[in-house]
Amino acid sequence: MQDLDAAVPLIEKYKDQLLAIGEVGLDFSPRFASTDTQREEQRLVLIRQVEIAKRLNLPLNVHSRSAGRPTINLLKEQEAEKVLLHAFDGKPSVALEGVKAGYFFSIPPSIVRSGQKQKLVKQLPLEFMCLETDSPALGPEKQVRNEPRNILVSAEYIANVKGVSVEKVMEVTTQNALKLFPKLQKFLRV
Repeated sequence: MQDLDAAVPLIEKYKDQLLAIGEVGLDFSPRFASTDTQREEQRLVLIRQVEIAKRLNLPLNVHSRSAGRPTINLLKEQEAEKVLLHAFDGKPSVALEGVKAGYFFSIPPSIVRSGQKQKLVKQLPLEFMCLETDSPALGPEKQVRNEPRNILVSAEYIANVKGVSVEKVMEVTTQNALKLFPKLQKFLRV
């Protein structure tokens, strides 16, 4: 919490230049949260980050690890509104609870080798998906550096599953990203 307290004045000072608060989230893997006390500390930090995002009217970029349901539940309890769940590793049924709350889910190129991500895409509505590369991680090949150009891998996979064109996936996911991150508009060439 001390690190967050120290960062808050900078976040507030530069809020107009910030696109989002994140990457934030819960990591309940044994390496980072082997005790209830450690999990509760993470919950308290995420609650504070949600409060900051709401107060500054900024979206949240959330990465949960081994904590899909607790993360969605906390976000809903805290009435988080603008949320992107990046690299979500939970069950599709839990993700659909997030969709009901209006949350978006980004899909990385690692979808081609992840049964969990493939199940997620089959169930999620396209209107709640974004594309991501998470370079240099989460590429189509394990242990190979991911590149931004691999975003097309995600778009092609989603298009195939949803039975729509790649162009449609790119159009809808871009509009989703602009809804979630409206400040992005100023960086786009029209």
